[in-house]
Amino acid sequence: MIGSVRGTVAYQAAEYCLIETEGGTGYRVFMPVPQMRTLSLGQEVRILTYTAVREDAIHLYGFLTQQHYDLFTLLLGVSGIGPKVAIGILGAVRPEDFYLAVQSRDLKMLTNLPGIGKKTAEHMVLELKDKICTLKGEENDRDFAAAVSGQSGTETVNEAMAALVALGYSNSEILPVLRKIPDYGTLKREELIRKALQIFAKR
Repeated sequence: MIGSVRGTVAYQAAEYCLIETEGGTGYRVFMPVPQMRTLSLGQEVRILTYTAVREDAIHLYGFLTQQHYDLFTLLLGVSGIGPKVAIGILGAVRPEDFYLAVQSRDLKMLTNLPGIGKKTAEHMVLELKDKICTLKGEENDRDFAAAVSGQSGTETVNEAMAALVALGYSNSEILPVLRKIPDYGTLKREELIRKALQIFAKR
C-alpha cells in the first residue's frame, strides 16, 4: 500500500490532483476539496495516502494532515460508508467539528453531510462514539459533550444548551462557542446564554 507521495503538483482537476515524483511517476490523488484548493501548480508537497483497491480500479486518496487521514480511515469502518462518501464528508466538515457532532449525537448536523442519511448518521454515532469519546487535549469538549448526552455536567450547562438548541443552533455549533466562555461552570443560565449569543453575533 502506498502510504505517502512526495512530489510536485503537476495538474489539478475538480476532485483530484496529479503529483509527479522526482523519478517522473505521476500519481492521481483524490483529495478533500478544501485541502486541494490550498495547493498550487508547481508546489512541492508531501501527501499522506490511502490506497483503495477494487476489482476494476486502484484509487489513491490523499490528505495534508494526519488528522484528516485518521478520520478518513475511521469513517471507512462505519457501515455504509465507502471512500467516495468519506472524502466528501472531509470536504464538508472539519475533523474536530465532526467529532463534536458524534460526541453530542447531533443527527441534524450529521445528516447535512453529503451522502449521509438518518440511518447512516445513527450508525456513525453508534459505531464511533466509543472510539472518539474525547478529543485529544480538549478537556472542555469532553465535559460539554458529556453534558449534552446526560452523562455528566451541570444542570445549568444542560439548560443553557437546550435553550440555544431551541433558538435554532445545533449542538456542534454550540460546543465550540461554550468552550470559549471562561468559567462556564460558575455562570448562571441566563448569563451563559447571553455570552454565547454575543459570540454567535460576532461571527
